[in-house]
Amino acid sequence: MQDNATEVTAAGIARLAGVGRAAVSNWRRRHADFPKPVGGTETSPSFALAEVETWLRHQGKLAEVPLRERVWQQLAGHPEGPAAALAHVGCVLLLIHDRPTVWLEVSAGSDERLAALLPAALEQVTVPRFGWVQAERGVHAEVGAEPPSTVNRPVAVNTQTVNTPDVASGGSAAPHTPAAPATPAAPAALAVPLLTGPQLLPSTPLLRGAAELAAELGARQTFEFLLGRHLDANPRQFTTTPTELARLMADLAGPSRTVLDPACGTGALLRALDARPGQELHAQDSAPELAVLTALRLALHGRATVRAAAGDSLRADAFPWLRADAVLCHPPFNERNWGHDELAYDPRWEYGFPARAESELAWVQHALARLRDGGTAVLLMPPATASRRSGRRIRADLLRRGALRAVVALPVGAAPPYNIPLHLWVLRRPEKAPGQPEVLLADAGQFAGEGRGGPDWQAVRDIVLDAWRAHDRDGTLPERPGLARSVPVIELLDDDVDLAPARHLPPPAAADGAEQLAAVRECLDETLRLTTGLTPSPAMTERPARWPLTTVGELARGSALVMRTGGNGGHARVPVLTDHDVLAGTGPSGTLPETDEEAVLTEAGDVIVPVLGGGSVVRVVDGTTVGAVLGRNLVLLHPDPAALDPWFLAGFLRGTANNRQASSYASTATRLDVRRLQLPRLPLDEQRRYGTRFRALDEFERALRHAGRLGDQLVRGMYDGLTDGTVPPG
Repeated sequence: MQDNATEVTAAGIARLAGVGRAAVSNWRRRHADFPKPVGGTETSPSFALAEVETWLRHQGKLAEVPLRERVWQQLAGHPEGPAAALAHVGCVLLLIHDRPTVWLEVSAGSDERLAALLPAALEQVTVPRFGWVQAERGVHAEVGAEPPSTVNRPVAVNTQTVNTPDVASGGSAAPHTPAAPATPAAPAALAVPLLTGPQLLPSTPLLRGAAELAAELGARQTFEFLLGRHLDANPRQFTTTPTELARLMADLAGPSRTVLDPACGTGALLRALDARPGQELHAQDSAPELAVLTALRLALHGRATVRAAAGDSLRADAFPWLRADAVLCHPPFNERNWGHDELAYDPRWEYGFPARAESELAWVQHALARLRDGGTAVLLMPPATASRRSGRRIRADLLRRGALRAVVALPVGAAPPYNIPLHLWVLRRPEKAPGQPEVLLADAGQFAGEGRGGPDWQAVRDIVLDAWRAHDRDGTLPERPGLARSVPVIELLDDDVDLAPARHLPPPAAADGAEQLAAVRECLDETLRLTTGLTPSPAMTERPARWPLTTVGELARGSALVMRTGGNGGHARVPVLTDHDVLAGTGPSGTLPETDEEAVLTEAGDVIVPVLGGGSVVRVVDGTTVGAVLGRNLVLLHPDPAALDPWFLAGFLRGTANNRQASSYASTATRLDVRRLQLPRLPLDEQRRYGTRFRALDEFERALRHAGRLGDQLVRGMYDGLTDGTVPPG
């Protein structure tokens, strides 16, 4: 039985039927029996998903809809919202993952029977996987302890702002640090509550669809697919940590049995760990829906014990007793309402009371307070935290007491906000007073990628991890000009206590810079000569040609080409071609979660079309892009070489007027309906004549782009050389 309360927008109907939104508008005008709106607004109505599916099926337009698209539409249109629906799906996927026979037993029969039996079945997996609390008695259970036979059932406890005394650290010599209270005022909240039959009944069609999808993809891959679609659909609501950055932070922390992320978001940092049995992962987030999704994501990812809680970690810490081996954190930046007034006398502020504008230093001290002696914390920080005057006293105390061990400047584009070079702070809970401490300062800014392709993560990892491991092992690091240096703490304790790495690193060797500049100049000269030879000389005709036209959709229906769309999953170590790569003309640079979803791989001669942004950019797959996984927001056209020339196809698809007539417009974006793009019906020989000319234009465009990059590099190098004295003014 399909739930009639599940709604879908016109855009969702278009995806279900594999058409553009204009087709949905035409159906509404032409067919009197098209379902009537049940919600939304006059300009953006929503429709009952069950009625839409019935209508599409009767019209013969639903047969080719992928299962994953139908499940996503059910989730996106759920009456309780997609986040709640995803939590229901995650619980069922965990049941399928851990106890598949139990799911088969409870899912047999009607939806009402499923909703009645499912709560008890879910309890069998949520209690052992997510821990337990004694909420009614107001006591925290000991982490890792076995619950007694009379333990209360896990419940979701409301953790609003609570002014609870906190514990600064275990084993610290600080005289003002109190012992952990035996009975905290506010109990921890279990992030994943026990669901009831009435709560689950509206979700039963969705749960059955998700189980069917899990049979194809696997439970973990199904959850990752749906979570990825949810994050993509709400990009402004979530600040995500890129996968490569999360891996780097986890590697800097090192192997750890007990790990905490006090601002977990969607769980990317903890997911980057090599989760194993016996490991304990603790997560907290102020958004209850994110705490739930993180808990389910981590439970499906590995066999580690997951303790996730909802609440503000600064105001209402769910784990005040915890002494973790490692803390990973991507805290919210520039938060003025972080609890400055309520937490003035909190014992966590061992290194000084943070100013109202220094919320990041509050998170730093919270992380140190949750570490065991010798434990490591890695935090992603805005660069201003390293140099703002309001935080210099806390920075100085972190240095004097040996808590701050490294500051690493990342390349621009490493994480949102993508326009500034963020920092990584590596901290360690001091076990003893340091002798003559040094702090590692490293700068990986030179490894920023071109355009929006992202940094060269392999180079960043090699430089940062090698420098950190050598510094951590020996307490010092030989100077690496322009990259890394171990700086004695005494050199940093001036009036500013400025920790920005670029201000303390020596410049790269002058000889290397001069040689590189000469090589860039030589390469630019050669590129400009090539560009001159490629410059086209168009021959104009008096009037435009009048060809019979066809569309990409008609060619696909006639088997002249195959049309594929990019997905949400990839394969390990296979690069992903993103829409930014296509726009910038660079090689594949992206990554996607590894799933069992069938990835679309590019072949030589395929034509790639971005569907967002309104730009007329089309790319023919060559040696730099062949074999890559097709990323999101891209459409691949695989032409039959006996019917279509790929360069002819790509050239005509780039026409400005062609793109304008095939585009639809939302409030903030332009989307291209590739099926509506037009091209003339021409014999294959004539296509190849046009294709040769289009290919020459493409080479000219690439040469211009390359010359522009070389010119920018040469100009930057000349400015640097003149200002540092390595290039004489003559």
